[in-house]
Parts: sequence; structure tokens; C-alpha cells
Amino acid sequence: MFVSDFRKEFYEVLQSQRVLLFVASDVDALCACKILQALFQCDHVQYTLVPVSGWQELETAFLEHKEQIKLLIKQDDDLEVPAYDDIFRDEEEDKEHSGNESDEGSEPSEKRTRVEEEIAERTLKRRKRREWEARRRDILFDYEQYEYHGTSSAMVMFDLAWMMSKDLSDMLWWAIVGLTDQWVQDKITQMKYVTDVGILQRHVSRHNHRHEDKEHALSVDCMRISFEYDLRLALYQHWSLHDSLCNTCYTAARFKLWSLHGQKRLQEFLADVGLPLKQVKQKFQSMDVSLKENLREMIEESANKFGMKDMRIQTFSIHFGFKHKFLASDVVFATMSLMESPEKDGSGTDNFIQALDSLSRGNLDKLYRGLELAKQQLRATQQTIASCLCTNLIISQGPFLYCSLMEGTPDVVLFSRPAALSLLSKHLLKSFVCSTKNRRCKLLPLVMAAPLSAEQGTVTVVGIPPETDSSDRKNFFGRAFEKAAEGTNSRTLHNHFDLSVIELKAEDRSKFLDALVSLLS
Repeated sequence: MFVSDFRKEFYEVLQSQRVLLFVASDVDALCACKILQALFQCDHVQYTLVPVSGWQELETAFLEHKEQIKLLIKQDDDLEVPAYDDIFRDEEEDKEHSGNESDEGSEPSEKRTRVEEEIAERTLKRRKRREWEARRRDILFDYEQYEYHGTSSAMVMFDLAWMMSKDLSDMLWWAIVGLTDQWVQDKITQMKYVTDVGILQRHVSRHNHRHEDKEHALSVDCMRISFEYDLRLALYQHWSLHDSLCNTCYTAARFKLWSLHGQKRLQEFLADVGLPLKQVKQKFQSMDVSLKENLREMIEESANKFGMKDMRIQTFSIHFGFKHKFLASDVVFATMSLMESPEKDGSGTDNFIQALDSLSRGNLDKLYRGLELAKQQLRATQQTIASCLCTNLIISQGPFLYCSLMEGTPDVVLFSRPAALSLLSKHLLKSFVCSTKNRRCKLLPLVMAAPLSAEQGTVTVVGIPPETDSSDRKNFFGRAFEKAAEGTNSRTLHNHFDLSVIELKAEDRSKFLDALVSLLS
């Protein structure tokens, strides 16, 4: 079931035959796909790329190609993946013995004995089948009870390329972006992120040392990756500092920018840093050089005074030539926005291909377009959070908090996709915890719904674990959603890799929520 020999069971197999790649609709999976394309030089290798968004499609592929599917994961990841034979079983057709030919010359007593043996054999098979199904349910319950993420798939693909001495600087950058996507979407713990950053930092040093003596190191086409401690501000180098402070979840939640008091605290913060409003409200690239020289240290020092002790984080940046510089988080936001673009003339597959292309250094125009879409998404996220908090849309359902976006809400179309809605839900929960004095709310998870299709009358529902839960196996909503749907016969669809995202008919929403409350109480 697991790959034991990379070269024989993976690399040589992909080179020698047509390959069907099932790729999840997230940035980490995109980066893993880019590494595979570069590793196997797909212009010379036949391959089929199938972007999928659902576990159901993956399960179907698993059943159809069970002999060819192998799991490639890091040995350090304790994912507790069940064995194939424990959860999948070939259907056996019951063979009925007519006995028309063989029983012609048999005595009646012999016929009765043979029938009794067949009945006993079928009874034994049914009992073993029931026992296997009961054991399968227990195994799947233990495996699916909590949803968690292991090592970035892009990092796993880069490790494969590195072990075979085929790793390139582009592959390393895609691995960095894949890991950053996990951190941005809060899929891994801070400790896991820091550990993996340390691993990639060593690869960055190795690659930079490898290329430092080459002639192209100073050319306009050079590419250089750098490790650095940078500000925890979204897209600030491609935006204004003021816009970034107002639309980054970390700062918006701690300043409580949805209130007048929060706006005043932001003004006090900027005054403490020593930044004039005229400077912070223009594009970052246009700010005075004298202000930008020690900007990171100045902001970090003032942030500590205002209770923001994690204002600087370990991250990576990339330079293309002398003009273009991007932080890894910049690329994550841009690619995510391209993949979930709400444009009506673009299909899901088209968006997927656009996002895939934006990761190549030859398509910087697409990356810059993604940055503009990301700014729009971040603005809409903070405006929606402010609206939900100021109008008290977050209500307690007992075992969890609940918030629903109604049809007609400004920019609601931006949150019909799972990644955008999940990110909004996580940021909304963080902001709500910062704004409430009710200590119990800090221990409650959040369920959030948003319109998906007005024509079909469907909504997307996501479940977010409590803000205070910092464990790596923390989201239990996948299993809970499945049980609640089964108990109500709701017309639901698990059409995403994350089981904590579910689609259902709008008229079934209240019935589904009642079942969820009953299940979690």
C-alpha cells in the first residue's frame, strides 16, 4: 500500500506509462503538481491532470485503480492510515447451485445434505461479512473522527526530487509555497511550521551556495530565494501599509478595527511607530526610503507594546531579477484567489489551470492579477467580519457557535468556495473571541454557512474547531457532519477533500443543524 522504493515504485512507473494525477483544489496540491511536472518533464511524458474537489471522486478512483495506487507519505507522519483490505472489499457474488445436472442421479438424502451444507456456508459468509463491516465501521470512525493534516504534499514531492538529485530551485520555491499555504490556512501547528521551515532553510542555503559562482547570478533573469523574519502583514509590499494593517486578520482582530475604539488604537499604534498617515496610506514601494530602512524593527517594537508579540514570523521571499519580489504568503493569497475566482465566464478547471500557471516565473502577469484578486478578497473578508460582529450574526447553538451569510449580502459570492469560506470562518472566530467577554465562547467551535448556488438553492457549510484548541488533530466536524446528514436524510454532498466542508439544500439547513446540535450535546 505504501511506496517503499522511490525509484522503482514511483519514478520509473511514472516515466514508463500514462499517469492519472488526482489533484486537490488547494495551493499545496498545486505546488506538488508543479514539482511533479518539472521532475518528470511532462512535455515528454504522457500524463492526465484531473483536478478534483471531492472525497467521493477520490474513493471511486481508489476502487477502480486499487492495484496501482500507492501512498507516498513521510515516515515521520503518524497518519494511522488503515490498510486497504480493512476498508475495501470486492463484492462476491453468491453462487447458487442449481444441481440440475449433478443431482440427476443423486438420492434425496444426498440432495438434502448438499443443500444443508450450502445453507450453512452462506450463513457463515454472511456472518463474516457482518463482522467485517462492523470492524470497518470502527476503523473508519477512529480514522475519520478528527481531521488533521500531515507534511505538505509539495514538501514530500521536493524530498523525492532531492533524494534522486533532481531538485531545482523552482521546485524548492514551490515546496516553500506549499508549506506556507498550510500555515496561512491554519492546517498545521506553529511548532510543525517552524520545524519544516528549518528543513527548507537548509535546502535554501544549499541551493544559494550552489549558484553563487554562476554567471547568471547577477543577470536580469536570476532567481534567488531568501530566508528572513518578515512582518505578519498580508501583501503589504504590494499594497499600502495602512490597507495591509486593516485587512490582515492578526492585526484587525487585536485592534478590533470594526469599532471606533479600534480605529483610534490603530492611529495610536502608527503614531508610536512614528509613521505619518500620508506615508502609510500610499503604496509601500512609494514610501520614503528612510522610513523603510528600519520599518520591521520599529513595527515589531511598537507591536509588543500593543500586545502583538508575534508580529514577525519566519518566512521566505523570492527575487526574480531586480524588480520582482514576493513573500511566500503573497503567492499563497494570489494563487488561492485565482483558483476560487468568482468570474462567471471561468470554470473550475480553467481557474485551476490559471492558478497552476501563475506559479511559473514566466507568468508573472497572472501572479500580479492574483494579487489584485487577493486584495479584493481580504477587503471583503474584513468587511464581512465587521458586519457579522456589529449586527450580532454569531449566535450560540449550545455545543457550537453558528453564523449564516444571507443571499444578497455584499460580496457573498466571494465566499461560496470552500477555501475562502473556511478562511473567513477562522478569521471571524478569532475576531469574535477577541471581542467577547464570555469565556465559554472561547471554547466553542464555529459552524458557518454561505449561499453556494441561487439557481439550485444550495449552501456551503464549514466547521471550524475552537480558537483555543492548538492540537494537530482538532477538527471533528467531518465525522459529525456525516452523522448529522445521515440522521436527517438531508440532501447533502461531501464534495471536498476536507470533510468539514459540506454542501446541502437551503431548506434542509435547519434540519441539519438540529441534528448536529443533538449529536454534539
